[in-house]
Amino acid sequence: MILSTALMMMLAAPADVGAGRKTFAACLSGQVKPALDAKMSLDDFRAGLKAKCAKEEAAFREAILAADKADGMPLKGAQADADDQISEYVEKIVGEYADYQSAPG
Repeated sequence: MILSTALMMMLAAPADVGAGRKTFAACLSGQVKPALDAKMSLDDFRAGLKAKCAKEEAAFREAILAADKADGMPLKGAQADADDQISEYVEKIVGEYADYQSAPG
């Protein structure tokens, strides 16, 4: 019984990270068109992402921390992992926004 509960928790963690990742990425992507329409500067766009996707970022961060903890990673390592993953998604969408801004059209 205990083994099956532990197995269920381990199997659930990746799904939570995947769902959190998908929701966070969707929130970030959803900010591009309104910002382009508003002709937001790159700096203003970057600053606005944190506030507009705070709830999704927090859920994604918690899922990463839980999964890393379940894998036996120390807290500092899990926090660094979460920071890195979140930063990668933010930088990717900021880069895409910069590309859209500079595209002729």
